[in-house]
Amino acid sequence: MDSTAVDQFEAGRGRLASLAYRLLGSAADAEDAVQDTFLRWQAADRERIEVPEAWLTKVATNLCLDRLRSAQARHERSAGAWLPEPLLDGDPMLGPADTFEQRESVTLAVLTLLERLSPAERAVYVLREAFSYSHAEIAAILDITESASQQHAHRARTRVAAERRRGAADPASARRVVEEFLAAATSGRTDRLVALLTDDVTAVSDGAGLARRLLRYRSRERVASFVRAGFKATPAKRRLAGGSLAMHLAWVNGTPAVVAVVGGRVVGAVAFEVGDGKVASLYGIAATDRLARLDEAWQRHDPGVPVIDGW
Repeated sequence: MDSTAVDQFEAGRGRLASLAYRLLGSAADAEDAVQDTFLRWQAADRERIEVPEAWLTKVATNLCLDRLRSAQARHERSAGAWLPEPLLDGDPMLGPADTFEQRESVTLAVLTLLERLSPAERAVYVLREAFSYSHAEIAAILDITESASQQHAHRARTRVAAERRRGAADPASARRVVEEFLAAATSGRTDRLVALLTDDVTAVSDGAGLARRLLRYRSRERVASFVRAGFKATPAKRRLAGGSLAMHLAWVNGTPAVVAVVGGRVVGAVAFEVGDGKVASLYGIAATDRLARLDEAWQRHDPGVPVIDGW
């Protein structure tokens, strides 16, 4: 392959990776999809490709849809043991992030909601909301009619909006709420913990990476009980984590998070959705394969002083 063709592909690699991550919810799978796209580009008759960016977008999108529709993916995701892969803010896969819609489309809350859509609805939603493609362009990418694209977009927006009844919190306010939440969770102040949760709060956890199915909690009392148990330090938990933990406040997928670190290595993350001055949802992830990219970014990150040390 000549250098011009490689340069054309590399110029769009970041955008393709961001698209694939939103479609698949996995950085590792997104990288595989982008590499497969490159192989298709390498083998293509490029002289017949009029608009390389459009061609690459079409190929990458459809490769992602093939993955979502595969029997293995359907089994993994329907088995109830799947959560999106968290990424540290600043990761290029989280771009573009110029508009509210673009930033929201990559939060763990929305990526989890997108699991409830059909692959076609998910693709239309991402292409439209995060990348501002017209329905004519989306129709060409997915080989559907413009009318079908509009219908998919309407259904996707309706389903997402039905679960997204709160606006984005101010970053400073969100951080303050999470700091109060963490202080309550680690001090045994259950009444204060309950008061910091919305009436419709939800919590989802992969059970420290050991559970075969996701653990889900609803109601303020149940979530508070789960959180108190999860943040209570014990020798058994230290052995499981590989040592004494340091907990840092960070931003993951555009929302505040607590990142647990042992010896500089990320062993867990809890991302928060904050609304109206309270915690509306939590996503706890400790499965090693879901933390690889976050851990890699953490090694290049200056975390500052932990909010909790020697846990």
